[in-house]
Amino acid sequence: MDPTPAICAAGISTARADSDHTTLAAVTRLSSRWPASLVSALLSLSPLACNTAPPPAANTSTETSGDGDGDPGDGDGDGDGDPGDGDGDGEAIVDWPTLDCDPLVPELCGFPFPNNVFSEADPSTPTGRRLALSQALMPKSSYAPDPSGFNTSDGFSPSSTIMTFMPGGTTTGLATPVTIASSLGPDSPTILIDTSTGARVPHWAEYDVSHTDDSRRAFMIRPAVRLEPDTRYIVAIRQVVDQAGVPLPASEGFVALRDGTPSDEPSIEQRRPLYLDIFARLADAGIERETLQLAWDFSTASDENVTGSAVHLVDEGLALIGPDGPDYVIDQVTLDPTPGIAMRIELTMTVPLFLDDPGGGGSMVYGDDGLPEASGTAEYPVLIHVPTTAADSPARLMAYGHGMLGSRWEITADHLEALAADHNVIVFATDWVGMAEDDVDNIVQLLSTGHIDDFHTVPDRLQQGFFNAFAAMRLIQGKLADDPIMQGVGGSMVDPVDPWYFGGSQGGIFGSCYMALSPDVTRGVLAVPGQPYSLLLNRSVNFSQFFTLINTVYPDKLDLRLFVELVQLQWDRAEPSGFTRHIIEDPLPGSYEKDVLLLVSIGDHQVTTLGAHMMARELGVPQIGPANRPDLFEIDVVEQPYAGSAMIEYGWGLGPEPIENVPMTEGEDPHGKLADIPIAVITVEQFLRTGVVESFCDDVCDPI
Repeated sequence: MDPTPAICAAGISTARADSDHTTLAAVTRLSSRWPASLVSALLSLSPLACNTAPPPAANTSTETSGDGDGDPGDGDGDGDGDPGDGDGDGEAIVDWPTLDCDPLVPELCGFPFPNNVFSEADPSTPTGRRLALSQALMPKSSYAPDPSGFNTSDGFSPSSTIMTFMPGGTTTGLATPVTIASSLGPDSPTILIDTSTGARVPHWAEYDVSHTDDSRRAFMIRPAVRLEPDTRYIVAIRQVVDQAGVPLPASEGFVALRDGTPSDEPSIEQRRPLYLDIFARLADAGIERETLQLAWDFSTASDENVTGSAVHLVDEGLALIGPDGPDYVIDQVTLDPTPGIAMRIELTMTVPLFLDDPGGGGSMVYGDDGLPEASGTAEYPVLIHVPTTAADSPARLMAYGHGMLGSRWEITADHLEALAADHNVIVFATDWVGMAEDDVDNIVQLLSTGHIDDFHTVPDRLQQGFFNAFAAMRLIQGKLADDPIMQGVGGSMVDPVDPWYFGGSQGGIFGSCYMALSPDVTRGVLAVPGQPYSLLLNRSVNFSQFFTLINTVYPDKLDLRLFVELVQLQWDRAEPSGFTRHIIEDPLPGSYEKDVLLLVSIGDHQVTTLGAHMMARELGVPQIGPANRPDLFEIDVVEQPYAGSAMIEYGWGLGPEPIENVPMTEGEDPHGKLADIPIAVITVEQFLRTGVVESFCDDVCDPI
C-alpha cells in the first residue's frame, strides 16, 4: 500500500522538506502514532509527492523564532509552537493563513474567536504578530465598523472569552463557575492548553443565556485566570452533547482537518501543517483527535501592548507637572459643610491633555513613537474634604474612586465624611473621565449606533482620568499643602507621606489600575471589585439598561456576543485585567509593590463575585478566615490578623448566585451595604493605616 496519500492528507507539506528542517521534527511527532514503515516512507518522498494541496496564499504568515516573538531564527525553542531548534523537543512549524472568515464555524464569520487566522505576521511588534480582523468579521448592524482600530493590537486579549457556535448542545458534563477544577480533569469536554508549558488552563464553559434567541447562543469558555501575555493557546472541544446525550457533529471543515479527508476549501488545505502541530500537542495532553468536535489556536497580546500606553502617559504627564503638582484655582470653599469636616474645597487644576478633546468622546493623541503625546492643557475639577482635626494634626491623604458613571461628589456620602472626620483623613476625588457622568452621552451613542470602532474613546479617556487622579495627589501633597488656606496651628494640615486609596464598585474595579500605576500610594482598598468587563457586564443588573440599547442594534445575538469581546480588546488598556498582576508582583515601570484589600459582598447584584475571584487569583491573595466559602478555586484561607494583601467575603443570607451569565437578582442587593457596617469601616481604616487585615466579625462575616 502506498503511504503517500495518507500522509499527505495528514498535512505534511513535503514540498518544503528540502528547505525546512522542521518537517523532520513534525515527522518525529508522527512516529508515536504512525507505523515506522509509514514514517520511513515519508522521509523518502520526493518534494513533488504531495501535489494535491495548493501552495499557501500570499497572506499566509509563518513564525520562525522559537520564542513567540516573531523574530526570525533565534531558535530558542521554548515549546510555543514554533519550529524545531534541534534540541529534541520535536516542535513542528506553525503557519497561519490570514482569513476574512473562518469556515470551521460557517454560521458566523468571526467564530471561533479569538483565533490566530484573524492575525498576521508583523516583526515590528513585541509578539511578532498583529491582529488582522476583517470588515466581514465585524458585528452586523446598520453601521459598518472600521476594524483598523482593533488591529493595532499585537494579539488577542489575555482576558478573552473563548467563543464558538455549537447549536443544540447542553451543559452536560461541562465545568461550571463552582466546579472549575473539573476543567483540569482528564475527561473534561473542554480543554485549554498553554503551549509554552503544555499545562491545562482552568476554566468553565457555558452557553450564552443573556438573551432570548435559543437558536443563536454562543458557546463560551471562560478562563478562571487571566491568560499569560504573548502566549499561544490551543482550544479543544469534545463530548458536548444534545438533549438526548448524543455528541454534536463537527463542522465539515473541521472534519476534513481532523480526519485528513479532502476539502475544496483552500484555507483547510493551508492549515494542514498547523493542525498537525495542534493535534500532536493535544495527543501529548491525552486528547485523541478522533474525539474532537472542534480545535483551534490563538495568541495573546504582549504586556507592553496592554499597559504601555498608560505607563507612558502617566510618566510623561507627571514629568510635565513636576513633583509639586499642576497649577490650580480654588473655585469655592464651603466652611463646616457637615460635622467633623472643616472645609469642602472645590478647585480646578490645569493638567497636560493627552486627548484631542477634554470632554466625552475625546480620542488619544499619539506621537511619532506611537505613544500618547500631550496636545496642550485642560482643566479638570477636584473635590476635597478637610477634617476639623487637621488643624491640630496634619491629616493623611486618601484618594477616592467613584462608582459607575458617577462623579467626585460621591465623597459627600455619610460613610466617607465620617471616615474623614473620625480618622483625620483628607478625602479627595477627581472624576474617572472615560466612565463618569460626562461620558454617559458618548457611551450611549456608541452602544445605540453600533459605532464600536469609536469605543477606544472610553479607554483613551480613562487613561487621562488615571493621570488626573495622580496629578491631584501631587497637587495636594505639594502646591496646595503650602497654600495659606491649608495652614493649621503648627503649619500645613496635609501629611503628604504614605497616602491611601479607597474605591467602591467602579472605583474598586478601576482601583486595580490606579494601584498598579500609582507612583505615590502604597495601600488601597478595593470594595466590591471585579474583572474583566467581558465577564462582569452580562452578570450585572446595571448593564441591563445598556443591554437594551445594544440588543436593538444587533439582530444576530452571536454578533452581540462578538461585540463584547471586540471592545474588551481595547478596554484592556484601561481596565483591571491588564493591570492587576502588576500591583504586588512585577511592578510597572515607575511603580513598586503595593498592598490591597478586596471587600466582596456575596450575592452582589451589580458586580459578580466571580469577577472578584478572578481579581484575587490574579493578585495571588488569600481570603481571611473563617470564610463563608472556604473552597473557592485557588484562593487560600488564612487566619487573622493577617499582614498583607487579602480578600474578605461578607455573606448576606442570600441564595446561591447564578452560574449562568445573568445577574443575581434574589433578595435585596448587598452591593453598597458594607458602607453601613461599622466593623467594615474599622477594617478599612486599620488596613490602610497599618497593613494588617482583621474582619472584626465574631465568626464568618455575616452582617445580617
